[in-house]
Amino acid sequence: MSENLTLDALAIAAHPDDVEFSCSGTLIKLIKLGYRVGVIDMTRGESSTRGTAEIRAREAEAAARAMGLAVRDNLELPDSHVWLDEESRLRMVRKIRQYRPRVIFTQFWEDPHPDHVHTCQIVREASHIAGLAKYDQESGQERFRPQAIAHFMFPRTVVPTFVVDITDVAEQKWETVRCYRSQLFNPASDELETALSSEYFLRRLEARQRYLGGLIGVEHAEAFVVREAINIHDPVELLTRRMNHYS
Repeated sequence: MSENLTLDALAIAAHPDDVEFSCSGTLIKLIKLGYRVGVIDMTRGESSTRGTAEIRAREAEAAARAMGLAVRDNLELPDSHVWLDEESRLRMVRKIRQYRPRVIFTQFWEDPHPDHVHTCQIVREASHIAGLAKYDQESGQERFRPQAIAHFMFPRTVVPTFVVDITDVAEQKWETVRCYRSQLFNPASDELETALSSEYFLRRLEARQRYLGGLIGVEHAEAFVVREAINIHDPVELLTRRMNHYS
């Protein structure tokens, strides 16, 4: 997949599989709508309890093909050591200027895993700084600032800003999720169990999708949070795109 292209949407997460488990349905839907979509993983997932960096790399590539991504990239930061510092911010600025995404999807700013929290911080700061013409002039890149950042993987207590119907692509999402065999339930494995490798994990993931779908009257959905105000062109069309009030 070519790295020299402009993207409409870019999803950025700490570890290979974070995007797939959280918002791959939305990315698949955007691709089917004709948008160019990419993913950047911050790390190789080498500190994961199960699998290896090499296995995760193969799984991430298979998941990229299953989604139909235009590009999958990696920031090459050390797993479990993702920090907001000048090096990580500079690397992210250069990726944002390279791909020039109109919209970025990234992780929520509160999470038990510090890599997730710091990923959000890096992305938000880099997205602003990438628009400053005098920052990192030696790279020769032109300044660029995404138009919006939306967040996924947030707690159940947080009310989503918007919810995306992924019913039509739910099966393709499951195909994508199952690419990460090293992380999922395998009764033959002698590796230590994790939350992801529990036989109940995929059921919980589906239950969340169905709950979010129920909020908008569909079967499967994914949800996002946006911190900034959203500019709505047609409030009537937006606010009436929901379930039948008479059913």
